[in-house]
Amino acid sequence: MTDLPTQTDRSLGLVIDLDTCVGCHACVISCKGWNTENYGAPLSDQRPYGTEPMGTFLNRVHSYEVQPEDGTAQTVHFPKSCLHCESAPCVIVCPTGASYKRVEDGIVLVNEDHCIGCGLCAWACPYGARELDQEEGVMKKCTLCVDRIYNENLPKEDQIPSCVRTCPAGARHFGDLSDPNSDVSQLVESRGGFDLMPEMGTKPVNKYLPPRPKDSWDDQSLLAPLLKPVAEEPVGFLGWLDKALDKLPGGSA
Repeated sequence: MTDLPTQTDRSLGLVIDLDTCVGCHACVISCKGWNTENYGAPLSDQRPYGTEPMGTFLNRVHSYEVQPEDGTAQTVHFPKSCLHCESAPCVIVCPTGASYKRVEDGIVLVNEDHCIGCGLCAWACPYGARELDQEEGVMKKCTLCVDRIYNENLPKEDQIPSCVRTCPAGARHFGDLSDPNSDVSQLVESRGGFDLMPEMGTKPVNKYLPPRPKDSWDDQSLLAPLLKPVAEEPVGFLGWLDKALDKLPGGSA
């Protein structure tokens, strides 16, 4: 059994905007690439080009079609990785102390040298955020790119998690959620950010921003007013072109 810190100096985490995520999986690929090439043991793949391929990913994106009671159906893309919970059950059940939560920033990590691959942390995590690397025999999880965010050899703009740096839609945000004045905390406050499965009592640090309801178009395209002809008869160059085309075989003239 591993003890959790009574408090942490900071609570670094992610805020994910479900309204702007387009499900492109760029965060998944960049996470896989960075953590395979840099931090710890590589994230292995089994039969990547064969039957029943499988592999280790620290970030995944699930897509759902939802039907609000008072709105039109819409697709929601839901990225999911470790939420770095304040009351992380994966840490508490670890028999070797391999899973731990850092006091300085609240990040939950795995000491791979101490991990025996028993799977208890994966069993305890209600979010399915732990993955057993089949080749290495150890548990893997999101590290918030600790080898990036504190790496002074990288440009300042790159000292953020790889998934945040890569997201083309700006749907992922990184910062200290224990600071009410931080950008991420202000974003959560203004957009009604929420915890994933709060009933589990894990107190996840990562937050989600809800998708905005889609407006009703009353069966009319928003572009319809812009598509009205500006003149009954084409004039100028377009008028000449229209007449020239009519003279071609198959024209109306």
